Amino acid sequence: MKVPLSGPDITELEIKYVNDVLKSNILSIGPVIETFEKKVAEFTGTKHAVAVNSGTSALHLIIKSLDIKDGDEVITTPFSFVASSNCILMERAIPVFVDIDPYTLNMDMDKIESKINKNTKAILSVDVFGQPMNMEYINCLAKKHGLKVIEDSCEAMGAEYNGVKAGKMCEAGVFAFYPNKQITTAEGGIIVTDNDNLADLCRSMRSQGRPITGLWLEHERLGYNYRLSELHAALGVAQMERIDEILKKRDNVAHMYSSRLKHIKEVTVPYIDPQVNRTSWFVYVIRIDEKIDRNKVMQYLLESGIGCRPYFTPIHLQKYFREMFGYKEGDFPITEQVAASTIALPFFSNLREDQVEYVVEKLQEAIKKCSR
Repeated sequence: MKVPLSGPDITELEIKYVNDVLKSNILSIGPVIETFEKKVAEFTGTKHAVAVNSGTSALHLIIKSLDIKDGDEVITTPFSFVASSNCILMERAIPVFVDIDPYTLNMDMDKIESKINKNTKAILSVDVFGQPMNMEYINCLAKKHGLKVIEDSCEAMGAEYNGVKAGKMCEAGVFAFYPNKQITTAEGGIIVTDNDNLADLCRSMRSQGRPITGLWLEHERLGYNYRLSELHAALGVAQMERIDEILKKRDNVAHMYSSRLKHIKEVTVPYIDPQVNRTSWFVYVIRIDEKIDRNKVMQYLLESGIGCRPYFTPIHLQKYFREMFGYKEGDFPITEQVAASTIALPFFSNLREDQVEYVVEKLQEAIKKCSR
């Protein structure tokens, strides 16, 4: 049996909406992107949604809109996809890392305040693997020190903490729509915010700095080609119309895994904070006991036709971060310990029960073969 790591949930509805755009002859800067933005804003309960071509672009525009620049510091996590730190470097600001909580895998909130100094301008939280942080606490801390808050919810579309949707409780939040995400636009991202000025700036900068109501070749600020096409937006509209169905499917797959894996003593299944009343499953990441050779387990799974990956490689140990900032092993021990033990198992909306059974069977075989 072959079980891929991930796969999009595409139906005839998505195909129809994309074909409708092709037939319309309006492939960019048209009405479909506005429909997509409206649906996301309504879903998240925010005033504005600004669609762009990637989650990275969305984060970059927020950093730029908040006037974070050379030498400013932004507190964030080293346990994330590298884009959450790259967007800070794009404006020559400095990511300041906080080690993670060993259970939620999000930033350890007790360690954030000690990182704040006169150069700190913002906190960029990341909702790792679809589990949102306690944004009430983050906002209180930010207010105390006069900081902005950005929520990277690229992995958390639909998640809720204490009944509030991810991406909402901050200056601006971000979602991403790569094909392995909860919903997809193939490539794409979106900014959500209640801040009118920030939304206007992002709309302008995503399209080469054009004024919102200006003429085609007029530009009032430095901008970028970060637009999302009508084709991508059409995918997004269809996916948003099905989002409750998609999230429920992913809940079911996660439940199938957890019920089968929780009895394997060498495996730690994902921990959910009790205040998270809705986890939005992006990936299903387990942790393997340190007595088991994690890399050999992954190799066995791959040889059995099962897609798997380590999630994540710590950002501070990436080659260019070591060279730029002098980071070394041991700087963030919990992040490093967790990263060395993780395996992302195949996870997507339409993963079948027999596929889950096969993955668990082969995982158990691998564990037996790969004890240190």
